[in-house]
Amino acid sequence: MTTGGGPPTAAATPSGPADHLCPGESPSPPPSSTPTSTTPPTDHYAENHGFMVPFKLHGDRRCQGLAVVGRVKKALQPLREKGAFTPESVSHTITGLGYSKVRTYADGSGVGFLIEVDDYPVCLEGAVSPVATEANAFGGYPDHTGCEQPSGGH
Repeated sequence: MTTGGGPPTAAATPSGPADHLCPGESPSPPPSSTPTSTTPPTDHYAENHGFMVPFKLHGDRRCQGLAVVGRVKKALQPLREKGAFTPESVSHTITGLGYSKVRTYADGSGVGFLIEVDDYPVCLEGAVSPVATEANAFGGYPDHTGCEQPSGGH
């Protein structure tokens, strides 16, 4: 037997995996609400190229990715400051941090790199150039294992 006035209310469901602040991270302001279009694209480009969009990291994996980004950028900064970054020196520096699955390549005026941090995967992609050292962590690709961007879709 129930008592009370109306039907039970539904609990709100989150729109995606919940994230938490990672060590050393400060809260960011909430995103501004931007109107989104509900009209589907007519050219199917996004649908046909979705296999090339990497997964975002969430929760503890996001924190792991942010920690690796900080560690790698800190290690590569002296190479950038000296202008002594080559695919070989960047690879040597990253493998010296304990990462064994590393690919480096000439990238314009800099050196690009791709690291498979673990088998989940947690991946890190970035570049060292005369201007900056950049890196971003992500969680692999749909329809593909590893951290290399797939060359063909499903």
